[in-house]
Amino acid sequence: MAAALRHTHPVMVALDFAAPEEALSAAARLEGIPCWMKVGMELYYAAGPDIVRELKAQGHRVFLDLKLHDIPNTVRGGARSIARLGVDMFNVHAAGGSAMMRAVREGAEEAASGELPIIIAVTQLTSTNEEMLRKEIGIDATVEDTVIRYSRLAKEAGLHGVVSSAKEAAQIKAACGRDFITVTPGIRPAGADAGDQARIMTPAEAIRTGTDYLVIGRPITKAPDPREALLRVIAEIEQAKKEMQDE
Repeated sequence: MAAALRHTHPVMVALDFAAPEEALSAAARLEGIPCWMKVGMELYYAAGPDIVRELKAQGHRVFLDLKLHDIPNTVRGGARSIARLGVDMFNVHAAGGSAMMRAVREGAEEAASGELPIIIAVTQLTSTNEEMLRKEIGIDATVEDTVIRYSRLAKEAGLHGVVSSAKEAAQIKAACGRDFITVTPGIRPAGADAGDQARIMTPAEAIRTGTDYLVIGRPITKAPDPREALLRVIAEIEQAKKEMQDE
């Protein structure tokens, strides 16, 4: 599945809602526009696996963003359950280590009916800055160096890619290969509020780094006209791609 989906629609709409009715309504408003739906903790913990089943039944590609992080045996079981849901992508924390990431892939392989979901690892949250990394998390390295180290570990463990800021996407591709997938949150169209994100880019800037998927939530779902907002993002991406081809 990783190879089959790598070049599909790059926008992932984050359904950050507390109620399934709100999430399904938001997804319905975007019907017919090519994109993914991202189900995160807030929605999944409120609605459970049925929200994934409903989105899949409606024909959406689903990225389940739960960031598994536990001992290998526990995440193996979690990956089995997630694979049975039929999600197209899910993620784990690279900080859990190589054995944990290998266990995740093994669990998914044991349960997946058909193609394996894309499995990616979170390197550093896009809310993490240099000061936090050193003083609070206790990693005496730059954010970029930490992201690259975790990306290499994820690839060695058999994962398909990583979540990272677009600012590190080009370095990740250089270290792990062009086919190693990068999924980038912290995307804000020009003029949008940065919110709680520390390392952000516009859609056009992110595409120019070579990243594969862009996660965008509030600038689309909270816009006065979500369809128009999503279409503007897609147009910005297509324009950036055209300019890159013309260069």
